[in-house]
Amino acid sequence: MALYSLAHSPDADDLFMYSAIQFGWITHREIGFRRETLDIEGLNERALESFYDVTAISFALYPAIRDEYALLRTAVSFGEGYGPKLIKLKGKRLKRNFRVALSGRYTTNALLFRIAYPEARPLYMNFLEIEGAVLRGEVDAGLLIHESILDFDPRLEVERELWDVWVELAGGELPLPLGGMVLRRSIPLLRAIEIEEMLTKAVAVAHNHRRLLSSMLLERGLVRIGGEQLENYLNLYANERSIEMEPRQLEALNRLFEIGFREGFYRCPIKVEEYLIPREYKELRFSPSATPSPRGGSGGGVER
Repeated sequence: MALYSLAHSPDADDLFMYSAIQFGWITHREIGFRRETLDIEGLNERALESFYDVTAISFALYPAIRDEYALLRTAVSFGEGYGPKLIKLKGKRLKRNFRVALSGRYTTNALLFRIAYPEARPLYMNFLEIEGAVLRGEVDAGLLIHESILDFDPRLEVERELWDVWVELAGGELPLPLGGMVLRRSIPLLRAIEIEEMLTKAVAVAHNHRRLLSSMLLERGLVRIGGEQLENYLNLYANERSIEMEPRQLEALNRLFEIGFREGFYRCPIKVEEYLIPREYKELRFSPSATPSPRGGSGGGVER
């Protein structure tokens, strides 16, 4: 059996989407995974080093790693009328160059924030530390992500929703791209297709058995939040639209990359459809008229 490193965050949505693999519900006789968890900015930094075979990333990072990783269609998180929240102490007025805590330099929320607030002074920290930093006055504001958007100290208030920033920048109400998964291009193409199929099935199984798998995560103490919050959080970021990217989500990703290029954060514009795994290869490879591969049927690595 070939083992591949699979890395994702310890946040509730990632844990849930891959719980079917964790609990052995989804297996493959030729494919196994060494699972690792790391906070999202740590995953982004490791992706820049091409450290993992398959890894979660912030979508905003993808143009920087497109030559090393193909983008997967599954295990995606988008906002639909919601997303990260810029919070501050109640009644506080923010100056143009206010100090702000962000969850990481390479995160999607940081990209959009820096475009919307070019004069703000960012301080990067683990997202679990942001609320406390605002309360202690270490920063003037902070951008809450993940489970922290569900419940925060009553001394704080929302200055602005990142969803509103996104709608303004995107020029319409496309879903807000936040995070997804990528796969190393050096993996042979047929194997890459099989891995994507396996992971997609895992997310679908998790969604279809949501109540049972949520209970198993809660009983084992694997998530940081309680049952009601977990239900609310999964409604937001691990739902039926997380199983496989839809056309509107692909359009939203293209818009994100257009905005990043326009604002000088990316060297060139890219179209996401050119960076997905070409799944049609599998059907063509095993069609009756297919020519045998000189590499024994596995094909080369994932190409653009």
